Amino acid sequence: MGAGNKRQANFELLRIVAMLMIISLHYLVKGGVAAPFPFAVRENPVGAFAWLVEAFCIVAVNCYVLISGYFCVESVWKPGRVVSLFAQILFYSLLLPCILLLTGTKAVEGMGLYDWIGFVLPIGTEHYWFATAYLLMYLFAPFLAAGIRQMKKRQLQVVTVLLLCFFSLEKTVVPISFVTDRQGYDFGWFLCLFVVAGYIRMYGIPWLEKQTHAVAAYVLSCLSAWAMAMLSNVLGGRIDAFAYYADMLYTYNHLCCLAGAVSFFYVFKNMQFGQGRMTTAIRKLAPYTFGVYLLHEHNLVRYEWMRWLGADMAAEGFLFVPHMIGCVLLVYVAGTAVDMARAWVFGLVADALRRLR
Repeated sequence: MGAGNKRQANFELLRIVAMLMIISLHYLVKGGVAAPFPFAVRENPVGAFAWLVEAFCIVAVNCYVLISGYFCVESVWKPGRVVSLFAQILFYSLLLPCILLLTGTKAVEGMGLYDWIGFVLPIGTEHYWFATAYLLMYLFAPFLAAGIRQMKKRQLQVVTVLLLCFFSLEKTVVPISFVTDRQGYDFGWFLCLFVVAGYIRMYGIPWLEKQTHAVAAYVLSCLSAWAMAMLSNVLGGRIDAFAYYADMLYTYNHLCCLAGAVSFFYVFKNMQFGQGRMTTAIRKLAPYTFGVYLLHEHNLVRYEWMRWLGADMAAEGFLFVPHMIGCVLLVYVAGTAVDMARAWVFGLVADALRRLR
């Protein structure tokens, strides 16, 4: 999407909401609120409720990729975007260890050569798994977009279904861990999502065009994942296959997660926004969402910021809900502010380089 007022506020709002959901996911799992499976559901209602919240947020990563695929299919591929993305990733990868070293934070204790290699080469070492997968997807984007535009509807439907069978249906139905299944944490799944987004852009899914249908499908998908996970956890002590399903239902390439993500995407797709302060604010804030991710998911802080904010003390009761909301908003605001500063610095550097030409 272009800059400024060319950005569509509905998708920009989805980008913001998706990032808030991603921070919530990290708070719940890495903060220890959503206790690892298996746990006794009847003895841990707080954990069960945390997994319910998780079920409604797990769609966020897929939505983020769907947004990119939806627009990349019909936009001009820009090599400068690759450079910009890498520079942004490298900025955060190097900035945080330097700051933490200067402040003497315990998070940097015991850092060795390999850690610094990871900071300098964040893509190859998969310092941020999402950034690596996303950047690789963007490199493949012009090939995928050209192919999607050239294919007939029937051909694209067949390719999409076959990809989903391999990446999603197989692992959803068969209760074993496949060697090729990385649970959606790789660029292969992102390429599959790109194709799904391309199909939506070219032909759409008519039933989901009605917003009430999209909302109902999203809620049903998330509730189904949660209910099946709880049931699988109860039955897992008796039948081994069910123990597998408890964890597997909360993976990005599970059919429930995919269905929920596509439905949630459609909830925002047909939203209408007029011109006003809210629309202006959405358009100004959305471009900094990736920076929010890069800040709070750095290797040195991804398991620390919840502890700094006291998530462990709030995890024992339902008060974790207001605490989580406060922490998520705080992290989002802090990340946005830092990325605004980063964008300002990058702007100064770009202006200086242009003057040198």
